[in-house]
Amino acid sequence: MTVPLSGIPLADHAAVYAALDRAGFTDVWSSEVAGADAFTPLALAAAWQPRLRLGTAIAPVFTRGPGLLAMSAAALAEAAPGRFALGIGASSPVLVRDWNAVRFDEPFKRTRDVLRFLRAALRGETVDEVYDTFTVRRFTLERPPAVPPPVLVAALRPGMLRLAAAEADGVILNWLAADDVPTALAELGERRPGFEVAARIFVCPTEDAEHARALGRRLITGYLTVPAYAAFHRWLGRTQLDPMWEKWAAGDRRGAAAAVPDEVVDALVLHGTPEDCAAQVRRYAEHGVDVPVLAVLPTPELTAGGAAALSALLPRLGPRTGAAGESR
Repeated sequence: MTVPLSGIPLADHAAVYAALDRAGFTDVWSSEVAGADAFTPLALAAAWQPRLRLGTAIAPVFTRGPGLLAMSAAALAEAAPGRFALGIGASSPVLVRDWNAVRFDEPFKRTRDVLRFLRAALRGETVDEVYDTFTVRRFTLERPPAVPPPVLVAALRPGMLRLAAAEADGVILNWLAADDVPTALAELGERRPGFEVAARIFVCPTEDAEHARALGRRLITGYLTVPAYAAFHRWLGRTQLDPMWEKWAAGDRRGAAAAVPDEVVDALVLHGTPEDCAAQVRRYAEHGVDVPVLAVLPTPELTAGGAAALSALLPRLGPRTGAAGESR
């Protein structure tokens, strides 16, 4: 599950983490955009629910210096030994340049260089290296983790996918349909033992298809017009989005959203009953995703019902839900 859950203060997430554990969720993964940072929700989970595995998806490689990113990862790995995975990625020009006042130059090289730095630093090595995108002089973690965390790389297209396969411990996918997974995984080639494939999957557990599709169109228009995501979906062959891209380029934001076909929304934003959503998530696993990471979107039921509705939802959405909707 992606945490923190919207509408619930971080201070109240102890109950959320306990409910996720009871519902059979094994992992909680954070993101980092403009809400909570990637590490604080996981630090709370480490203390409050010691059975859950923790992961960042993702911590951007531009917005922290390499040493600070290593320290944040090492501290969480020390707090949750053997239970933390560090996911890193390039993020986007909006988040990096516009919101954090950092230049967004050579994202592939920066991701590769930070990955190489982290692998060495988290092993407790002294790093004294000139990389293509930065230089580090004699950095050594004072508290290297006894169990260095695996480092996963967020990847969309072949270059980054191949980097993940060659040098990381896993890959993080995002904004793709279950049927797109084999196309992405084909670029990885033969995977090493222990190599993990994680994917964030947007889930809107409601039978109000109009609500789910309207929300999905807004998200798709906001995300898949970003150049990296547009190139990703062009690479996947999603020509159904050509009208959206054309209208967006012409400045017609409303027309761009209206141009997203239902079939694309339904493939990228899962909706229906919680049991229907759980069944659709299982298709990602069947296509090769090891860690399907749900990102629950707002629904009319959750908005009206609050915490009680969420408590009722999680067992129906969780891994213990069988294909017929009954708990295993």
